[in-house]
Amino acid sequence: MKKQPQKPTASELEILHVLWAKGPSTVREVHDSLSEKKSMGYTGVLKLLQIMTAKGTVRRDESQRAHVYTSVRPAEQTKRQLASDMLERVFEGSASQLMMHALSGQKTSPEEIEELHRILEAYKGGKDGKP
Repeated sequence: MKKQPQKPTASELEILHVLWAKGPSTVREVHDSLSEKKSMGYTGVLKLLQIMTAKGTVRRDESQRAHVYTSVRPAEQTKRQLASDMLERVFEGSASQLMMHALSGQKTSPEEIEELHRILEAYKGGKDGKP
């Protein structure tokens, strides 16, 4: 049986967002991107990337002078794992409860509502809701 990867912490998830958006990046590039939103030290980013490498969340390419980090899993796979975990732990498996709480908490764009309709229609049609 294949072991599920560990869930990323909030700080690790911020780093993953940078890697998913920019692709393979050095510690400096990740630090610079994160610094646009909040104050975070270079050594803190380096330490998190080292931890994430040990966990198997990111891969480090040591072939260049500045090590380059890449996310091991695509964004959609990680997001799906986190959503499934939250669905089970918080909403006891009720997708409708999850959606109702998610939609009541903030304004949703017409495009997002249309995308949700499309996914629901595909799911009803037996296509398992995947685009």
